[in-house]
Amino acid sequence: MDDHNKRVIETALLCAQEPLSVADLTRLFVEDVSTTEIKSVLDTLQTEWQDKGMELVHIATGWRFQSRLSMREYLDRLTPEKPPKYSRAVMETLAIIAYRQPVTRGEIEEIRGVAVSSNVMKQLEDRGWVEVIGHKETIGRPGLYATTKQFLDDLSLTNLQSLPMLEDVAPAAEEVGQAVIDFNVDSATETIAEIVTEETTIEMVDEITIEITEESDPSDNPDEQK
Repeated sequence: MDDHNKRVIETALLCAQEPLSVADLTRLFVEDVSTTEIKSVLDTLQTEWQDKGMELVHIATGWRFQSRLSMREYLDRLTPEKPPKYSRAVMETLAIIAYRQPVTRGEIEEIRGVAVSSNVMKQLEDRGWVEVIGHKETIGRPGLYATTKQFLDDLSLTNLQSLPMLEDVAPAAEEVGQAVIDFNVDSATETIAEIVTEETTIEMVDEITIEITEESDPSDNPDEQK
């Protein structure tokens, strides 16, 4: 693919408000352009932007440019307001769903050792990070919760298998959950980097067992924001 077409793809990605898939990018051209050519250009662009303040990343819903983590301290000065803090119940519930999905509300409560308020689930659904994908064939047919593509996008992940193994579960559940709720890609990336060791092996999500051992405290109130 010539430099002109590469520039077209680069411009489209820089101007797009949402991630663009390979199929989206092929629609930029009247002539037939193969997906192989598009992917080759994307690889080239990733290399060309390696030493810049932004990077081209592949996430669940496509490709996008985003600022690098090293730029966070400077960009934060443009938006000094900090995002609101949420309860431990919301953060741990989010992390449990991410690592045990699909999971019922009852199973979440069993893991956490306390009841999960309807308001906790509503907050996560309203944010667009979890959804009911079906019902478990058991008494009452409870809803099965799972994370969404929006959740993966906000953590800059391509799929669930990209989730890191959590070593210290309880603190990690809180930190990852807060990073996602803060809706800050750089913050989420930084949090994951801090809680995953260099020797950690990524495993299939359905093979990961999470046990929350911390006892409930007053912060479990889902309506209480820290």
